[in-house]
Amino acid sequence: MDFRKIQLPREIHTGEGVIEETGSICKDLMFKDKVLVVSGPNTLKIAGEKAIESLQNEDFDVETFIIDNASKSAVLEVQDASKDVSVVLGIGGGRVIDVAKLAATRNNIQFISAPTAASHDGIASPRASIKNEKGSVSLEAQSPIGVIADTEIISQAPFRLLAAGCGDIVSNYTAVLDWKLSYRLLNEYYSDSASALSLMTAKMTLEASDAIKEGHVESAALVVKALISSGMAISIAGTSRPASGSEHKFSHALDIVAPKPALHGEQCGIGTIMMMYLHGGDWKYIRDTLRTIKAPTTARELKLDPEYIIEALTMAHTIRRERYTILGDRGLTKEAAEELATATGVI
Repeated sequence: MDFRKIQLPREIHTGEGVIEETGSICKDLMFKDKVLVVSGPNTLKIAGEKAIESLQNEDFDVETFIIDNASKSAVLEVQDASKDVSVVLGIGGGRVIDVAKLAATRNNIQFISAPTAASHDGIASPRASIKNEKGSVSLEAQSPIGVIADTEIISQAPFRLLAAGCGDIVSNYTAVLDWKLSYRLLNEYYSDSASALSLMTAKMTLEASDAIKEGHVESAALVVKALISSGMAISIAGTSRPASGSEHKFSHALDIVAPKPALHGEQCGIGTIMMMYLHGGDWKYIRDTLRTIKAPTTARELKLDPEYIIEALTMAHTIRRERYTILGDRGLTKEAAEELATATGVI
């Protein structure tokens, strides 16, 4: 008999100033004694210190670990620092959360995600993106037991990060199309419920694109809740399929070939435009919505030369070959890639 486990966050706390409730949230979750706060140099000042004060007020013994990249060595260092704690809290951006999440998973310790920006769906997903010599790799991890998303702090992050988060959400459209294609052609496992949640999340975000504004707490709340829902779709599926397809392959390829890649969500948004074109869908709607949100839709806006877009398109099918997408097994020729990027206005 085939058994499956769905691991979801037990508690999700969102709202203005909720970071100051970190201590009581951890207490309610039955954690005690020593805890480890993983943060970055800037995010420690923005949110970490408030969380630490709240934890200390509830008599927690707080250890702090500062990281500046999402590397394998950073994961190992956090693993060493978290061997005797009851919970690891990742307070920061995507790098901090991914490193803390993976280190906690490997030490079999619970993890709480406290994002300071809404830039990608790793906030609540059971995946961690870690840099290596070939770009980045997505690794299996545990879902956070709790999410503490302070919308006031998130709204004050650079708007580019929020727009990138929207790009990551938009990519659910082509990810689900790729998943359905693989289900039909290769009989790959497919989850209707995970796909429905993923698509609903993307649809609601795109329909509210006019309301996503810089510095607005309401905008931060809308996007962060969508990213959490997207992460939960991944948990329900037991795979990142409902939120990662050909557009993510393109983004990972760009990470490898571009001398200075853009943000993950920005690249995925542009990838979604092009992959929706290949699927024969309404790619102009995707492009126009990203423009409304002020997310990039061209190579120039990514500050990348067209040659890197073409190179990434032609090698994207080689990323995670086991994951079948619209790119097929042979991928795009250089001529086809140029035609695709030109037809969609990316170059």
